[in-house]
Amino acid sequence: MNDKINTFLNSDLLNKYLIGQTTASETLEVEHFISEYPEIKKAYETLQDKLEFTAQLNAVKAPASVLNAVLDAVDDKPVITLKPKRTTKWYSLAVAACVVALLFAGSSAYLFNQNQKLSEENQVIVDEIFDLRSDIANNNNTLNELLEQFKQLNNPETEKYVLKGNRRAKNLKTIAYINPKEKKSMIDVVSLPQLPDNKVYQIWAELQDKMVSLGVLSEADRRLQEIPYTEDALGLSISIEPKGGSQNRSNDTPVAEISLKINE
Repeated sequence: MNDKINTFLNSDLLNKYLIGQTTASETLEVEHFISEYPEIKKAYETLQDKLEFTAQLNAVKAPASVLNAVLDAVDDKPVITLKPKRTTKWYSLAVAACVVALLFAGSSAYLFNQNQKLSEENQVIVDEIFDLRSDIANNNNTLNELLEQFKQLNNPETEKYVLKGNRRAKNLKTIAYINPKEKKSMIDVVSLPQLPDNKVYQIWAELQDKMVSLGVLSEADRRLQEIPYTEDALGLSISIEPKGGSQNRSNDTPVAEISLKINE
């Protein structure tokens, strides 16, 4: 995610736009970013979902006791009839209106405070639910990847190759899994000896007339992962290259190499 997107997301403009508090120029800016950047569109849709979910949780009905209290106050208030003047009725209504206003003000303050507490509590719940949804989605993706890898490993067409390091990298061990029928390759980095900061391990596929890079191996890659499948590869090798990797394999002897049966 670039600095421009990060700066926009940290500006709080999306929140203001969502509740209708942006200026005309800010509105145009927000709508431009939403249409231009998928990350910002996704963040906007997430905020919309949260706002809708929060509104549903915060929907609070006024207690029935408030309405009953108002009606009782109007019914029980004595009517002053010292003089049978036409203004008596209006005076009684004014008194009743004052009582209603006071009760309404009190109940409104009570409801406002309760609503504020509920909003804070519900917002915490909403955030936790969205975090949980995100975790579940990530876990599902990871599970699907593991299931796919398991299927590949147990496929009868998949060949297993163990690459062990020579004297220059005695503890190096990687396992390659290649399925020529489905044209898929995976590698399991079991162990990698420590290298200087300016060096990396790089894996190569050997063809008839050249070496093709399949990527750089690092400490973070100590797990089963997919690598590019190379048609007609005669073998695999691992060499020590400058940091960042090389386009062409160095002339030094590889630290590990193996021939592939699929082309024997």
